This record gives sequence, C-alpha cells and structure tokens, in this order.
Amino acid sequence: MRLAKYLSLTGCCSRRAATRLIRDGQVMIEARLANHIDTVTIIDTPNGMHCQEQIFVNGRLIAAVEAKAYWLFNKAVGTDSRLLAHLPNSLLHLLPESPRLYPVGRLDKDSRGLLILTNDGELTHQLMHPDYGHSKTYQVRVDRMFNDDFLLQMAAGVSYKDITTLPCKMSRLADDSYQIILTQGLNRQIRRMSQALGYKVIDLKRVSIQSLQLGDLAEGSMRLLSAAELTNLQSSLQATTLANS
Repeated sequence: MRLAKYLSLTGCCSRRAATRLIRDGQVMIEARLANHIDTVTIIDTPNGMHCQEQIFVNGRLIAAVEAKAYWLFNKAVGTDSRLLAHLPNSLLHLLPESPRLYPVGRLDKDSRGLLILTNDGELTHQLMHPDYGHSKTYQVRVDRMFNDDFLLQMAAGVSYKDITTLPCKMSRLADDSYQIILTQGLNRQIRRMSQALGYKVIDLKRVSIQSLQLGDLAEGSMRLLSAAELTNLQSSLQATTLANS
C-alpha cells in the first residue's frame, strides 16, 4: 500500500496532508526518510490492519490501523473541535481512548450540532475535499427579522473580503431564522455571509451532513452509526462524486 494512503487510514492525517508531510521530510520508515513513492507491507488482522514496518511522523510512532468506527456526536456550544490536550474544553476530552476517533471537519466553538467522528481516513478525505461538494444543512437564527430579499441574496452567493460564495439553498424557519444547505466549507462561512448582509448570527446548529441526520440525539452525546446509515452515507457520497465528475 502507498505510504500516504496508509497514513490516512490510521487517522493520523488526510492523504493530501500525508503527501505534504512526506515531501517536507517529516515521515520516516524505520530509520530512513520516506519518499512519495514508498509503499508499506500491510497485514490484516481481526482488530484492524498492521504495518510490517515502523512508521514515524515528526518522531511519533504511528499505531496500527484500528477496525473502522463511525460515530455521530452532538456538539454543544463551547466545545472546541480541535483535539488539543491543553484545552480544557477540547473535544479530545470527550472521546474514548479506543477506538481513536477524529472529527470530520470542525464546528466553530460558538456553533453546535452534528459532527461525524471516525478513524476512516478515506471517508474523511471524501467528506472534506472541496471537489466532492457534499451537502451540510444548518439551522440559523440571526439578531433581527429579515425579509425575503435576504434569503434570495444568500441563495445567490455573497461576497466578502475577496470571496464570493457558491449558490446555496435557503428556506425560512421563522421571522429571524433560516435553514441553509451548503456544498462549501469555508471558514465561518455562514456567519460571514450573514454579516456581509448586515445580520449577526446568534445561534447556528448543523442538523445534517449528506444523508446523516442529527435527529433527537441529546446535546453532548454520541452514538454509533447504524449499518443502514453508513451504507446510505457511502452511497450518497458515491452519487455526489459521480455527479461532480
């Protein structure tokens, strides 16, 4: 197996990030620097995949690939999605020691709702890469009432700084609330779109990613994806990939 692919499967990083780490001389196989054409020998076991060679990233030994795990998490406002041990409010402190789970993307500390947690690097790559254009649905409340022109402007795409966002789907939930479906994942995108049109977001909740729904999962709780949910997610990703190819 190609080294970059193996690193992504361990959950260490995405495949693209692994390629950069190898290029920058931060990956070693045994006692030598790795290069981008290196392969590793994989041994399949009931508990996951093991690499016959020892792989180090920035001096840290990379553990074996655990069996794939897929969870949903309902993040509360104030929880930091970054897995940083020194942050008392880090998501890291809420995750089990095993299996090692990583969030697919982030939700701002001030936002709440659905996060996917997994150790499947390939699935993470598909969900994170902008070329795949997967959909995410949010319910948003702003600081005052808005008219239908606001919905139309948001749906058409909003310019701020040197960015113009892609068209998206908008619908009204209340006088001061809307639902938005994005296929982009720009940093603080919804907040900046709203602000560019004169509104401040005061509550932002992600309720779905592709076919996955937050449903009635309690805030701060996590659960395993069902087999049907995982199958539907993989099918929806494959359909989106084909549609965008």
